[in-house]
Amino acid sequence: MEDVSVGLPDSRDVFRVYKAGNEGPLLVLLHGGGHSALSWAVFTTAITSRVTCRVLAMDLRGHGASCVRQSDDFSNQTMSSDIANVIRACYGDTAPPIILIGHGVGGAIAVHTTSNMLLPSTVGLVAIDVVEGSAMEALHSIQNFLKGRPKSFKSMDHAIEWSYKSGQIRNLESARVSMVGQIKRCEVEEVNTLEQASPVTDVVVERNEEFYDQSYVNDKESAASESVYKWRIDLSKSEKYWDGWFRGTSNLFLACNLPKLLLLAGIDRLDRDLTIAQMQGKFMMQVLPPCGHAVQEDKPDKVAEAVAAFLLRHKFAEPRRDTRSANSFTQ
Repeated sequence: MEDVSVGLPDSRDVFRVYKAGNEGPLLVLLHGGGHSALSWAVFTTAITSRVTCRVLAMDLRGHGASCVRQSDDFSNQTMSSDIANVIRACYGDTAPPIILIGHGVGGAIAVHTTSNMLLPSTVGLVAIDVVEGSAMEALHSIQNFLKGRPKSFKSMDHAIEWSYKSGQIRNLESARVSMVGQIKRCEVEEVNTLEQASPVTDVVVERNEEFYDQSYVNDKESAASESVYKWRIDLSKSEKYWDGWFRGTSNLFLACNLPKLLLLAGIDRLDRDLTIAQMQGKFMMQVLPPCGHAVQEDKPDKVAEAVAAFLLRHKFAEPRRDTRSANSFTQ
């Protein structure tokens, strides 16, 4: 873990990044809306055990522990520039071969970053459960979804339990790591002065995953002297950017002239443009076993297997000599 400063000395933005590995290609991991780089933690363990690679996962602006001046600017241009600036700050002009891997909103940003050729050493692109058609259809229901989630939790353990039982994250090991990057501890006095913000989620939602048990929610009357846990970011305030994140991403994805992989939680996610292109063999695609939208958290082994196969097929990485078979591999 480290904090990377970018920008001019008198106006720096600071991004929290997490790294693993010291040789091989660099996997740049971009999380979904409302999540943080920690959503890639279990996946990172799985992928680095399969192939020789480096990993850099970063908290996008306004998310996790990143601290930027304009934390409410979620435009494609700004967020794509953030990615390029962080990689430049870490590696200068000699960045290793890069495979951009993004989930949800992070997948859309990965597509825009690749399309605009902001990282010249990019050799591959992986988009996880981000499809323009299904994303655009879901936008109208997002605000209601955001308003329905608990605004605070009694403890970190309650938040983890809620995320798992509600189906937001279907892997308890990942939930224990991931939720740390999604919520933060606030003293009750501080909470009382905060604006009552709507909670957040990623933009592509599962309509059958709504589960709101008020026993997880903080009872302010009985917790006068206690701390509570609040969401780190209010994505409902970023609504004006939602359309721009996804509109046109299918064609941009297809136009990127490099090896591409699309991982989906369900075949129903495919829109018309992607369906035709996939039938024409223009990109690799894999539909994963039943899981929620947080694919790399729900099925980290399966995602790692798919990404490793993609890296090996295109000779981007070498297999780890000590890699155990998929059947014997355990987290």
